[in-house]
Amino acid sequence: MSHSPTASLIEQHGVDTIPEAERTSTPRDVLSILVGSNLAFGVVVFGWLPVSFGLSFWASVTSLVVGTALGIVLTAPLALISLRTATNLSTSSGAHFGVRGRLIGSVVGLLLSLGYTALSLWVGGDVVVGALNRMLGLPANGAAYVVTYSVLAALSATAAVFGYRLMLRLERVLMWAMSGLLLAGLFAFLPHFDASTHGDYLLGGFWPTWLLAVVSAGLSGPIAFITLLGDYTRYVSPTRHSSRRVLWSTAAGLFLGLLIPQLFGTFTAVATGAGNDYVGSLLAGAPAWFLLPLLLNGLLGSAGNTGLMLYSMGLDLDAIMPRATRRQATYVVAAMATVLVFLGHFVWSAQDAVTSFVLVLTAIGAPWAVITLIGFRRCRGDYDRESLQVLNQRTKGGIYWYRAGWNIPATVAWIGGSLVGLCSVDTPVYRGPMLPLTGGIDVSFLLSGLVAAVLYVLLSRSSRGRAGGTVPAAVDQPVAAQPV
Repeated sequence: MSHSPTASLIEQHGVDTIPEAERTSTPRDVLSILVGSNLAFGVVVFGWLPVSFGLSFWASVTSLVVGTALGIVLTAPLALISLRTATNLSTSSGAHFGVRGRLIGSVVGLLLSLGYTALSLWVGGDVVVGALNRMLGLPANGAAYVVTYSVLAALSATAAVFGYRLMLRLERVLMWAMSGLLLAGLFAFLPHFDASTHGDYLLGGFWPTWLLAVVSAGLSGPIAFITLLGDYTRYVSPTRHSSRRVLWSTAAGLFLGLLIPQLFGTFTAVATGAGNDYVGSLLAGAPAWFLLPLLLNGLLGSAGNTGLMLYSMGLDLDAIMPRATRRQATYVVAAMATVLVFLGHFVWSAQDAVTSFVLVLTAIGAPWAVITLIGFRRCRGDYDRESLQVLNQRTKGGIYWYRAGWNIPATVAWIGGSLVGLCSVDTPVYRGPMLPLTGGIDVSFLLSGLVAAVLYVLLSRSSRGRAGGTVPAAVDQPVAAQPV
């Protein structure tokens, strides 16, 4: 049966194992896709947060650098897991949570990406509508936002459906193009920049406010990638590229990809005196010649960022619904994200809703990442790829079957860590009861991860086997999978 040229360009793989012959990407590709996808206003806006808390420019910069570096220490090693398994991270986590328990990672990843997709579309859409309003006098009304959000969603969904190869080419171009646009912004806003200015500290003092910025603006960036990194490294061959190179490329990609746009957000927030409305202040303070670069970044940068998020969401839904193809799953999540964007703009308080959504999901995602990394350390990267695909093949059995497909110690540790995280999170909508114990500072990422690590190590201290699970001594090969 012949395939059309268009169909042949669309990625055919979902969360199945990538054949070795198709693992032709390089560590440099991982760096390019991480940098190129993040040079968008959905990431820029996080650089404005420390300034909105009352911090000066240099205090904001140090909070972002420290928080990002700490987050990378936790998240970057996750990229090595898919380097070994040749599938995405949520499916790979089945080695530690069980082939059914890995649905935890799929659901967390799907919802986390959904929140960041909506945020990126909202901010990018606001920039596009505002720039067109100043440039051409087009009305900034409801109809303008409907059209803009729809165009951005369509561009993002198209790139996501075509898949990894097209996304990689797109992000290579965006990495240089968006970097040039952001660099031009430094000259645009430099005349109004004063690094010494700061506002009233949100938490009453410098250090509590600085620590809040470290967690909410710096650390949250890398944490958003806990289920995404494997989407790219599964196409890198461990026989041709060392784990060290992949790790350093991932860390560099996260560091540059997150800090470049965030520091631009910090710089422009100080220069424009942005208070509670970053996009409005940015557009009002921009010189006329810089409106076109803002428009291009809002349109193309947002499409590149949300396209990659939709791609990951499609993989996560494909992992949850094995009967669906990746293409079908991507169309479904694109529709979900678009509906969420419209609801956020016309029904809810968009920024508060999404900020709360993302912080809560990050609090329950951090324990999952910690447990997965402990399992990876224990098995030393030795995974049975066939056993990981049991649920996708709608069978049962294999060395990761544990108890009916669930690894109880890992699941209990994740639940315990998540409960602590939810009790210590601070969002615009919900404040956890443990916040007074932490001085009002949201350290839910750290507490949830620490509790999960302690519980998992204690509950599974007698475990043995390739992934830390209890495997009968007589079993050296995967148990034959049986039809469900």
